[in-house]
Amino acid sequence: MGEDPPGGARGSALAADGVLIAHALFALFAVLGAFAVMLDWRLAVVHLPTVIWSSVVNLASWTCPLTPLEQRLRARAGQPSYQESWIQHYIEPLVRPLGMPRHMELVAGVSIVAWNACLYGIIVLW
Repeated sequence: MGEDPPGGARGSALAADGVLIAHALFALFAVLGAFAVMLDWRLAVVHLPTVIWSSVVNLASWTCPLTPLEQRLRARAGQPSYQESWIQHYIEPLVRPLGMPRHMELVAGVSIVAWNACLYGIIVLW
């Protein structure tokens, strides 16, 4: 009694939160994963495609598939959703509380590549 059936609103809300966490970890790995590569170079096999995907999504104005998945799950759970990109919705308020123009996503895409190129340069020289 009072339990939500599997796949109901509570399950969809938990799934949406799981997608949000996975998305955040993916973005964090794209930015900081080179530090893990310093400890074990074999992680580059996973990290480099992550960097490429993250950069291309930002530079090409694509929508990461995790964003609409989270939005659908939130709608199914009866929670408010959002229309903008994941970066604009979750990261923008942290970086720029008054708003982030679209060109900042381009800056993010280039920054991910440049940052990781620097880190991999250090790894190679190390």
